[in-house]
Amino acid sequence: MSGHLIVCPTPIGNLEDVTLRVLAALREADIVACEDTRRTRILLDRYGVSATLVSYHEHNESERASELVERMRAGANVALVSDAGMPLVSDPGYVLVQASVAAGLAVEVLPGPSAALAALVASALPADRWRFVGFLPRKAKELAETFASADTLVAFESPRRVAASLASLAELDPDRPVAVCRELTKVHEEVVRGSAGELAAQYSSSPPRGEVVLVVGGAPKRAGVDSGPAVEALRRIVDAGAKPRPAAAAISELTGVPANELYRSLTREP
Repeated sequence: MSGHLIVCPTPIGNLEDVTLRVLAALREADIVACEDTRRTRILLDRYGVSATLVSYHEHNESERASELVERMRAGANVALVSDAGMPLVSDPGYVLVQASVAAGLAVEVLPGPSAALAALVASALPADRWRFVGFLPRKAKELAETFASADTLVAFESPRRVAASLASLAELDPDRPVAVCRELTKVHEEVVRGSAGELAAQYSSSPPRGEVVLVVGGAPKRAGVDSGPAVEALRRIVDAGAKPRPAAAAISELTGVPANELYRSLTREP
């Protein structure tokens, strides 16, 4: 009989956050695929788990995924972990999950720690509609479009870039509520809440340390702005042969209507 893949989230800082189901899966697995075998070994040693570890990271994903699929076809059960949190969420794992599904192998996903969810709740910002975007884009135009989202935004960010990203947001909307969540579940955990302008000024002189999750309140609705003419202009340009996304960006610069909103309106048209 074929084996299967079980995706195991691991603690994002505090090792006591590992679940009983994850520990059981790691004990029963024939192979544990992990980003850094040394880091995973620390977790396993803490709970007396003996397991065969193999490296699985962004530089060997394709080759290793093929090997692991063949092992599962031969009957092995494989547990997939990342260094912290849920595999695939800004971490390796997609290639293996996709290959396992394509091979007809069973894939089981266990619930567990998530920096994105912990930060969202800790931010005290609306959690009924939110977007996770991984790491924030570096290009100014893409960053501005990301910040234009009407939903609460959750993103990872390098501590070295927190001040710059917040400064970019402050230029667009200095009053936008933000939470900077640092070192979640660790000894020096800290959640700092304030406006984009306030926090941009605070971190410009004192960058945060450690791992950071930014949570940004949704962009306010533009009162009295009618996007209809902008959408119609976009439709005409696209009908004339222009590519939709670049055309939406150009119309956005002229009208102030977010490019993503224009593009979605265009694709919703019959």
